[in-house]
Amino acid sequence: MSAKATRTASVVGLTGGIGSGKSTVAAMLGALGAFVVDCDGLGRQVIEPYGRAYASVVDRFGPGILRDDGQIDRGALAAIVFRDEEALAALNAISHPAIDAEIADRIAGAPEDQVVVLDMAVLVETDLGGGQYDTVVVVEAPLDVRLARLAQRGMTEDDARARIASQATDEQRREVADFVIDNAGDIDALRDEVTELWDALTR
Repeated sequence: MSAKATRTASVVGLTGGIGSGKSTVAAMLGALGAFVVDCDGLGRQVIEPYGRAYASVVDRFGPGILRDDGQIDRGALAAIVFRDEEALAALNAISHPAIDAEIADRIAGAPEDQVVVLDMAVLVETDLGGGQYDTVVVVEAPLDVRLARLAQRGMTEDDARARIASQATDEQRREVADFVIDNAGDIDALRDEVTELWDALTR
Protein backbone atom coordinates (compact mmCIF):
# COMPACT_ATOMS: atom_id res chain seq x y z
CA MET A 1 0.00 0.00 0.00
CA SER A 2 1.24 3.46 -0.85
CA ALA A 3 2.49 5.68 1.92
CA LYS A 4 0.21 8.49 3.00
CA ALA A 5 1.06 11.69 1.17
CA THR A 6 2.20 14.65 3.29
CA ARG A 7 -0.03 17.70 2.91
CA THR A 8 -0.86 20.92 4.70
CA ALA A 9 -4.58 20.72 3.77
CA SER A 10 -6.82 17.80 4.68
CA VAL A 11 -7.68 14.67 2.72
CA VAL A 12 -11.31 13.61 3.04
CA GLY A 13 -12.72 10.13 2.44
CA LEU A 14 -16.27 10.55 1.10
CA THR A 15 -18.55 7.51 1.04
CA GLY A 16 -22.18 6.45 1.04
CA GLY A 17 -24.39 3.67 -0.21
CA ILE A 18 -25.83 3.47 -3.70
CA GLY A 19 -28.61 6.02 -4.13
CA SER A 20 -27.50 8.09 -1.14
CA GLY A 21 -26.29 11.01 -3.25
CA LYS A 22 -22.56 10.63 -2.63
CA SER A 23 -21.66 11.67 -6.16
CA THR A 24 -23.85 14.76 -5.88
CA VAL A 25 -22.07 15.73 -2.67
CA ALA A 26 -18.71 15.18 -4.35
CA ALA A 27 -19.73 17.49 -7.19
CA MET A 28 -20.89 20.16 -4.74
CA LEU A 29 -17.60 19.96 -2.83
CA GLY A 30 -15.74 20.27 -6.12
CA ALA A 31 -17.73 23.39 -6.96
CA LEU A 32 -16.77 24.86 -3.58
CA GLY A 33 -13.08 24.32 -4.31
CA ALA A 34 -12.21 20.76 -3.35
CA PHE A 35 -9.88 18.63 -5.47
CA VAL A 36 -12.10 15.59 -6.07
CA VAL A 37 -10.60 12.19 -6.89
CA ASP A 38 -13.01 9.66 -8.44
CA CYS A 39 -11.67 6.46 -6.87
CA ASP A 40 -14.23 4.29 -8.69
CA GLY A 41 -12.93 5.75 -11.94
CA LEU A 42 -9.38 4.89 -10.92
CA GLY A 43 -10.53 1.30 -10.45
CA ARG A 44 -11.50 1.23 -14.10
CA GLN A 45 -8.36 3.06 -15.19
CA VAL A 46 -5.85 0.66 -13.60
CA ILE A 47 -7.12 -2.28 -15.69
CA GLU A 48 -7.06 -0.41 -18.99
CA PRO A 49 -4.16 -1.22 -21.36
CA TYR A 50 -0.95 0.24 -19.89
CA GLY A 51 -2.74 0.71 -16.56
CA ARG A 52 -0.91 -0.28 -13.39
CA ALA A 53 -2.83 -3.54 -12.94
CA TYR A 54 -3.57 -4.50 -16.55
CA ALA A 55 -0.74 -6.94 -17.21
CA SER A 56 -1.08 -8.68 -13.84
CA VAL A 57 -4.85 -9.10 -14.26
CA VAL A 58 -4.40 -10.60 -17.72
CA ASP A 59 -1.66 -12.90 -16.42
CA ARG A 60 -3.90 -14.08 -13.59
CA PHE A 61 -7.18 -14.53 -15.49
CA GLY A 62 -5.93 -15.32 -18.98
CA PRO A 63 -6.49 -13.90 -22.48
CA GLY A 64 -10.11 -15.03 -22.43
CA ILE A 65 -11.05 -11.84 -20.58
CA LEU A 66 -9.74 -9.66 -23.43
CA ARG A 67 -11.80 -8.08 -26.18
CA ASP A 68 -10.49 -7.97 -29.75
CA ASP A 69 -9.12 -4.45 -29.15
CA GLY A 70 -7.03 -5.60 -26.17
CA GLN A 71 -9.29 -4.02 -23.56
CA ILE A 72 -10.31 -6.14 -20.60
CA ASP A 73 -13.95 -7.16 -20.95
CA ARG A 74 -15.23 -6.00 -17.55
CA GLY A 75 -18.36 -8.10 -17.90
CA ALA A 76 -16.36 -11.26 -18.55
CA LEU A 77 -14.07 -10.50 -15.63
CA ALA A 78 -17.04 -9.81 -13.35
CA ALA A 79 -18.64 -13.11 -14.35
CA ILE A 80 -15.51 -14.89 -13.11
CA VAL A 81 -14.84 -13.07 -9.85
CA PHE A 82 -18.35 -12.64 -8.52
CA ARG A 83 -19.02 -16.36 -8.42
CA ASP A 84 -15.61 -17.28 -7.01
CA GLU A 85 -14.42 -15.72 -3.74
CA GLU A 86 -10.83 -16.81 -4.34
CA ALA A 87 -10.81 -15.17 -7.77
CA LEU A 88 -12.30 -11.97 -6.33
CA ALA A 89 -9.65 -11.91 -3.61
CA ALA A 90 -6.97 -12.37 -6.27
CA LEU A 91 -8.36 -9.49 -8.33
CA ASN A 92 -8.49 -7.23 -5.26
CA ALA A 93 -4.93 -8.19 -4.31
CA ILE A 94 -3.80 -7.02 -7.75
CA SER A 95 -6.01 -3.98 -8.28
CA HIS A 96 -6.20 -2.40 -4.83
CA PRO A 97 -2.46 -1.62 -4.48
CA ALA A 98 -2.58 -0.16 -8.00
CA ILE A 99 -5.58 2.02 -7.11
CA ASP A 100 -3.89 3.11 -3.87
CA ALA A 101 -0.82 4.15 -5.86
CA GLU A 102 -3.02 6.18 -8.23
CA ILE A 103 -4.75 7.82 -5.25
CA ALA A 104 -1.39 8.73 -3.73
CA ASP A 105 -0.32 10.25 -7.05
CA ARG A 106 -3.47 12.38 -7.20
CA ILE A 107 -3.02 13.57 -3.61
CA ALA A 108 0.62 14.42 -4.24
CA GLY A 109 -0.33 16.32 -7.40
CA ALA A 110 -3.02 18.47 -5.77
CA PRO A 111 -2.21 22.02 -4.63
CA GLU A 112 -1.01 21.85 -1.02
CA ASP A 113 -3.63 24.29 0.26
CA GLN A 114 -6.55 22.51 -1.43
CA VAL A 115 -8.82 20.05 0.35
CA VAL A 116 -8.68 16.67 -1.42
CA VAL A 117 -11.87 14.60 -1.50
CA LEU A 118 -11.55 10.88 -2.23
CA ASP A 119 -14.94 9.86 -3.67
CA MET A 120 -14.91 6.20 -2.62
CA ALA A 121 -17.92 3.88 -2.65
CA VAL A 122 -16.16 1.03 -0.80
CA LEU A 123 -14.33 2.95 1.91
CA VAL A 124 -15.88 0.78 4.64
CA GLU A 125 -16.10 -2.52 2.74
CA THR A 126 -12.40 -2.65 1.84
CA ASP A 127 -9.07 -1.20 2.96
CA LEU A 128 -8.86 0.72 -0.31
CA GLY A 129 -7.28 4.12 0.25
CA GLY A 130 -6.61 3.22 3.87
CA GLY A 131 -4.41 5.69 5.69
CA GLN A 132 -4.62 8.28 2.93
CA TYR A 133 -7.48 10.36 4.38
CA ASP A 134 -7.70 12.42 7.57
CA THR A 135 -11.49 12.79 7.77
CA VAL A 136 -14.41 10.56 6.76
CA VAL A 137 -17.71 11.98 5.48
CA VAL A 138 -20.70 9.66 5.07
CA VAL A 139 -23.75 10.52 2.97
CA GLU A 140 -27.01 8.92 4.07
CA ALA A 141 -30.62 8.75 2.88
CA PRO A 142 -33.59 6.62 3.99
CA LEU A 143 -34.11 3.33 2.19
CA ASP A 144 -37.34 4.41 0.49
CA VAL A 145 -35.65 7.54 -0.86
CA ARG A 146 -32.71 5.53 -2.18
CA LEU A 147 -35.02 2.99 -3.83
CA ALA A 148 -36.97 5.79 -5.53
CA ARG A 149 -33.77 7.36 -6.84
CA LEU A 150 -32.51 4.05 -8.16
CA ALA A 151 -35.85 3.39 -9.84
CA GLN A 152 -35.44 6.71 -11.66
CA ARG A 153 -32.14 5.36 -13.00
CA GLY A 154 -33.98 2.36 -14.42
CA MET A 155 -33.03 -0.15 -11.73
CA THR A 156 -35.64 -2.67 -10.61
CA GLU A 157 -36.52 -2.75 -6.91
CA ASP A 158 -35.10 -6.28 -6.55
CA ASP A 159 -31.79 -5.24 -8.14
CA ALA A 160 -31.66 -2.08 -6.04
CA ARG A 161 -32.29 -3.97 -2.81
CA ALA A 162 -29.64 -6.55 -3.75
CA ARG A 163 -27.08 -3.82 -4.45
CA ILE A 164 -27.87 -2.08 -1.16
CA ALA A 165 -27.67 -5.37 0.77
CA SER A 166 -24.23 -6.10 -0.72
CA GLN A 167 -22.81 -2.87 0.68
CA ALA A 168 -21.95 -1.77 4.20
CA THR A 169 -24.85 -0.75 6.43
CA ASP A 170 -25.53 2.79 7.62
CA GLU A 171 -24.44 1.71 11.10
CA GLN A 172 -21.09 0.41 9.81
CA ARG A 173 -20.46 3.66 7.95
CA ARG A 174 -21.39 5.79 10.97
CA GLU A 175 -18.80 3.93 13.04
CA VAL A 176 -16.01 5.47 10.93
CA ALA A 177 -17.69 8.82 10.15
CA ASP A 178 -16.43 12.19 11.32
CA PHE A 179 -19.33 13.93 9.55
CA VAL A 180 -22.70 12.55 8.38
CA ILE A 181 -24.64 14.29 5.61
CA ASP A 182 -28.39 13.64 5.70
CA ASN A 183 -29.64 13.62 2.11
CA ALA A 184 -33.29 12.83 2.82
CA GLY A 185 -34.50 16.24 1.62
CA ASP A 186 -34.31 18.32 -1.53
CA ILE A 187 -31.27 19.63 -3.36
CA ASP A 188 -31.35 22.99 -1.55
CA ALA A 189 -31.28 21.30 1.85
CA LEU A 190 -28.37 19.15 0.70
CA ARG A 191 -26.49 22.19 -0.59
CA ASP A 192 -26.90 23.87 2.81
CA GLU A 193 -25.48 20.81 4.58
CA VAL A 194 -22.55 20.58 2.17
CA THR A 195 -21.79 24.28 2.65
CA GLU A 196 -21.70 23.75 6.43
CA LEU A 197 -19.41 20.76 5.92
CA TRP A 198 -17.12 22.80 3.69
CA ASP A 199 -16.90 25.55 6.31
CA ALA A 200 -15.90 22.92 8.89
CA LEU A 201 -13.32 21.37 6.59
CA THR A 202 -11.71 24.72 5.72
CA ARG A 203 -12.01 26.40 9.10
